[in-house]
Amino acid sequence: MNKYRKYFGYVVMAGFLTGCAAPTITPTYTSTDPELMRIGGEKPDDSKPEIVSMGSYCLQIDDKWKENGKTPDGQSIWTKDSFRSVIPCR
Repeated sequence: MNKYRKYFGYVVMAGFLTGCAAPTITPTYTSTDPELMRIGGEKPDDSKPEIVSMGSYCLQIDDKWKENGKTPDGQSIWTKDSFRSVIPCR
């Protein structure tokens, strides 16, 4: 019986040390480009469609912001979707 108590004590001590030694991971919500992701606040304004000449054709780029979840503290995560389509040049 004494052997089991000793074993249980080692298990409890190992669990305690593991729990205290493990660093708490704090989430960071950052992006190297704030034009792709934003945290909190109101929905950013959607830009007007942009037309880019690619030589023999044109490319229409349309960027839209959408809410893509929430942080643990309740802030909205805003991400940008880019839609591209080929159109004839004017």
